[in-house]
Amino acid sequence: MQNWNGEKLLIDPRAGDIHDDVASPRNSLLAMAGGLLVEINLVKLALAVLIMIFLPAVLLGLAPLLATGWLNVLPRGIADLVPEIVPVISLVVALVAAWFGGRPLFRATERSFWSLSSIVVQPGYAMFREGLRHLGESVLPEEVSPQARARLSAVSTAVAGILLCGLALWAVYLVWPSTRWIGNLADMRFPQRLIVPTLANSVVIVGAFLAGASLFWSIADATMDQPRDLPDFDPEPSAGTVWRVAQLSDLHTVGGQYEFRLESGRAGPQGNDRVVESLARLAAAHAQDPVDLVVLSGDVSDGGRLTEWAAFLDALGEYPELASRTLMLPGNHDLNVVDRSNPARLELPTGTGKAVREMRMLSALVAVQGDRVLVMDRATRQFSAKLADAIAPHEDDIRRFADTGNFRLSLKLAHLWEDLFPMILPPQKPGGLGVILLNSNAETHFSFTSALGLVSTAQTRDLIAATRQFPEARWIIGLHHHLMEYPKAGSTLAARIGTALINGSWFVRQLRPLGQKVVAMHGHRHVDWFGICGETRMISAPS
Repeated sequence: MQNWNGEKLLIDPRAGDIHDDVASPRNSLLAMAGGLLVEINLVKLALAVLIMIFLPAVLLGLAPLLATGWLNVLPRGIADLVPEIVPVISLVVALVAAWFGGRPLFRATERSFWSLSSIVVQPGYAMFREGLRHLGESVLPEEVSPQARARLSAVSTAVAGILLCGLALWAVYLVWPSTRWIGNLADMRFPQRLIVPTLANSVVIVGAFLAGASLFWSIADATMDQPRDLPDFDPEPSAGTVWRVAQLSDLHTVGGQYEFRLESGRAGPQGNDRVVESLARLAAAHAQDPVDLVVLSGDVSDGGRLTEWAAFLDALGEYPELASRTLMLPGNHDLNVVDRSNPARLELPTGTGKAVREMRMLSALVAVQGDRVLVMDRATRQFSAKLADAIAPHEDDIRRFADTGNFRLSLKLAHLWEDLFPMILPPQKPGGLGVILLNSNAETHFSFTSALGLVSTAQTRDLIAATRQFPEARWIIGLHHHLMEYPKAGSTLAARIGTALINGSWFVRQLRPLGQKVVAMHGHRHVDWFGICGETRMISAPS
């Protein structure tokens, strides 16, 4: 009991209570999962599955039936009415349908395919791969050589791909008799007949892709260089430029003096004293030996709330010299935490909460680095527009959305957010140092899955475009999630499956042509680690 104003408190409100631990993973994942099953909104869960999995699957299965249906139905129906002009009318109808209907259908099918891939296929492969790696490493003695550990990792990856390929082909074999790939006139009269073949087609398409992709990915992952501890730092060159870069990560700024953080609960510190202390120590180091850049690799806030961003910006504002050198990027806590007090809360994909958190962070990004980083001009495919200038035409929409939560504005601003990444700080001269900032957060609407990471093919393509625009530059690639699982024993299976980039090994292969010109800096795991995969250096900053 603590004294307050001469009175004793039975429960000190400054010390927290059991509710401060409700979202902390220091509780067992099994206990958390059990609590989620009791607390989760089943109606929202059903709607989310319908929107994110069932509808894309239906579009995939229905696409071949619709595509062949209008090719078969239209000419046959017109032929009964006007036999003489069938060829001409059929050609015109086909061209018009292909132009106005084919392109949207193709785009919808393509989006659905990759949506299913990111939600079902890639996580499935990652679970198999990391699960077998974890089992293999658990039987290795701690003193085993790094080479043996790397070989086991490669073999486990290959076996995972073969097993998953076999399971996917088995599913395809089971449902193949129920598939149908050609539509006809009867389908228009009795559309209920399409239900079973549509679902069967979906299973076959996704299963065939999973079988081929998992086999391809596993072979590529198994034959590539495996991550290992960085044996030593490069010797400092006698000539040339040396850049001094400070990396901070996972500050998890909270909004009040007595607040605890999501992941630690009462086991961690309250308030932002350590955040302020870190900035003060960095400012003192900068005064002695100036730093060129400060990279904040995500999770700047603890739950993406306005009070947290206000606290962080106030703290950084006390050090204008550091602020002028600071670059930030989004972490999963900045964007994907739906409700810090209720991990069972599910946000519908049609909701506006995610867009609100994105606009909060965007406001902070513009304030901190808006006049220094560039975004891609989609018309020229060049990084030429400053972030602040790219945002200027949308400022009224952003303010109006923050005030009203308008759904149509949320869709517009969500597309704006996606187009802003990657952001780059260009090198000041040929051969200089540039920074590429990525958004590595997977699309998720559930706090329990908020840690998933994915670097999109679009961002990777733009990253390569940036390196080609400045071909002589050296690059820091900043992202929140770790690219691949560390080559260390003892990592829990839940941490391996739920936190690393789903497509991390693929992303590392895309960086291979850049060789030693790249250093990847990330956070997320709260671990201090220096590693290398091939020639790509990786630096993990602790919280």
